Amino acid sequence: MSSTLFRTKKVEQSILDTEEPEHALKKSLSALDLTVFGVGVIIGTGIFVLTGTVAKDNAGPATALAFVAAGVACALAALCYAEFASTVPVAGSAYTFSYASLGELPAWIIGWDLVLEFALGTAVVAVGWSGYIQSLMENAGWTMPAGLGSREGADAFGFDILAAVLVLVLTGILVLGMKLSARITSLVVAIKVTVVLVVIIAGAFLVKGDNYDPFIPKEKPVEAGSSLDSPLIQLMFGWAPSNFGVMGIFTAASVVFFAFIGFDVVATAAEETKNPQRDMPRGILGSLLICTTLYVLVSIVVTGMQHYSELSVDAPLADAFKATGHPWFAGFISFGAAVGLTTVCMILLLGQTRVFFAMSRDGLLPRFFSHVHPRFKTPHRPTILLGVIIAILAGFTPLTELAALVNIGTLFAFVVVAIGVIILRKSRPDLPRAFRTPWVPVIPILSVCASLWLMINLPAETWVRFAIWMAAGFLVYFLYGRTHSRLARGESGEEQPSVGGGTP
Repeated sequence: MSSTLFRTKKVEQSILDTEEPEHALKKSLSALDLTVFGVGVIIGTGIFVLTGTVAKDNAGPATALAFVAAGVACALAALCYAEFASTVPVAGSAYTFSYASLGELPAWIIGWDLVLEFALGTAVVAVGWSGYIQSLMENAGWTMPAGLGSREGADAFGFDILAAVLVLVLTGILVLGMKLSARITSLVVAIKVTVVLVVIIAGAFLVKGDNYDPFIPKEKPVEAGSSLDSPLIQLMFGWAPSNFGVMGIFTAASVVFFAFIGFDVVATAAEETKNPQRDMPRGILGSLLICTTLYVLVSIVVTGMQHYSELSVDAPLADAFKATGHPWFAGFISFGAAVGLTTVCMILLLGQTRVFFAMSRDGLLPRFFSHVHPRFKTPHRPTILLGVIIAILAGFTPLTELAALVNIGTLFAFVVVAIGVIILRKSRPDLPRAFRTPWVPVIPILSVCASLWLMINLPAETWVRFAIWMAAGFLVYFLYGRTHSRLARGESGEEQPSVGGGTP
């Protein structure tokens, strides 16, 4: 049993699978496309919403340091992703990397995890986009018919038609081809980055030095409902750290981490990149660096415009301009946020379909979904299936409580990828690596520790829901995946089972 659960798939075979005509994706992306994809998915609701939340509840003006801390944690993971994506340029991201290093069962677990992460992420963002659009419509004097608007906080039955339509339209765009998706993303990202730059430049002239005093607010008692109420933290430390002070910065980092989710999606497009060995590291690290810089500058400006204790939680950037007597900027920011969320939704959906496609090509999911469109060379079957499911999910389900699952799913993937780098360095030192993570195993170990620390700061309910989803995944694997995988049927090359040791 153990020999089949941890059988690994040769990197060479994974690459050969990408050349099969019926299962080959079109290579059309450049380093610039990947960077744009990364910026497009990273800059979303996080920067437009979370800044006010963590400034009021955790870090004050030191929110900028929280973004730096979260960015460093992501950078550690990004270095590991860059090595894997350039060494194993195959669709599937962390799933494919795990299959080559840890074995089939760990690969299935991480693939199952990514399916949940990207699905919920897409649905959550679609609902958020719908909220922004409805707000803009109301400002123009239009309202959605009863039962067809956002259901967040509503008890009555309803269907968020805008969220569902957005997902379906983006599904159609992804079916038509990656290059079209890249062009649309480039246009929308240009608008989104312009809005962020306007906030930084215009807001810099409205900063008051007194608002930075104190830069790191003093400690105060933990408030009910805080993420610090997690029993895991209290069990681990015997006490719940204060919301504020130095510990508040790290708590804030675990919250604003949501704003960075998405750079790992770039790795799912490795198979569709013209020169993945060169361009994947540039796309992953470049997009993360750009977004971290923008996040830090925005948080410095907005906490300087308005005292952190007075910041809005729902729309801190827009309301800060209102408070300083510039309401026009508020509408401009809301428009940019609404437009920008479309790319976040599309790229998360892209990532999910590529993971699903890779798993089906390996036989862990039905092979029916591994065939590409004869004309567009895109995985149209899983794209359509998942697009319809997520559209229904976004339309019917208020997803506030489930959104935390996106965080824990991403962090779990970071842990697996970091461990995989260490194992593959030992088991396959002969592999050509266009990019090498520096200071192995130090950087991967630091990445694991940083990710686990952020996971600990998540509420206990999130861990329970995550465990339930993982249990369902084990069930599916043992009932279907284990016996239907291509390795089980001897259809592709297999290495001897080994976790951590060299290849026999």
